[in-house]
Amino acid sequence: MTIATATPDPRSSLPLLLRRLKLPSFVELHVELAAKAAADAWTFETYLQHLAEQELADRDRRRIERNLKQSGLPPDKTLATLDLKILPRKVRTQIPTLCDGGFIERSENLLAFGLPGRGKTHVLCAIGHELVARGYRVLFRSAYSLVQSLLLAKKELLLERQLKRLEAFDVVILDDIGYVQQDREEMEVLFTFLSERYERRSVAITSNLVFSQWDRIFKDAMTTAAAIDRVVHHATILELTCESYRANEAKQNNRRSSLSTKKKEADET
Repeated sequence: MTIATATPDPRSSLPLLLRRLKLPSFVELHVELAAKAAADAWTFETYLQHLAEQELADRDRRRIERNLKQSGLPPDKTLATLDLKILPRKVRTQIPTLCDGGFIERSENLLAFGLPGRGKTHVLCAIGHELVARGYRVLFRSAYSLVQSLLLAKKELLLERQLKRLEAFDVVILDDIGYVQQDREEMEVLFTFLSERYERRSVAITSNLVFSQWDRIFKDAMTTAAAIDRVVHHATILELTCESYRANEAKQNNRRSSLSTKKKEADET
């Protein structure tokens, strides 16, 4: 390989060349690190390694930011805002393992069951945020919204293309599947979606309907059984039998309001 030694073209300055090579961190840091390299007597290889490591770290950060934006995850439903104390003990012990993403590597599913207000959505979203931070691609959609988009794609003869787009996500979080209780066409595209991801990509589902009630979603016994079989095979099930988050929050708000009123009365006297 011959290395060019001709006089550099002023239009080919180092920052310009680095931009053309799509190395923004090199552009930003090469002068600063060159000064440090000179001060600390780095070799050329050490200087280049520091730049390359920073470029890769920044690329990972930008990719995570992009994936988080595309995920549709509610920004407030994270592990930091999840009140672990009111969750069942078994669920608390399962969450750290699920956040590692092993179930995604095995193309397994994640199911969260419980009555309304038990934190099903928050738990799965919190796990979703942790997965994004680890480099996984996550999509959060309400079951109704996803079904409607699939139904529209089917009517436009684009269902296969839409399903392939969804394959790009390591896990799709399908929120409130129990509310998909519409016509047969909607049931069929939902079943197709679950079948396409079976043993290939992960699905995470929240539901306030136990399996014995899923015939409300899939209409007939055979389709219901087939859907449950695909979802449950290789799945982790979280049963949220705890107190309602909303009821607990209301109690806390009432308690704070009562304390504030008593303090005000005491101050007035």
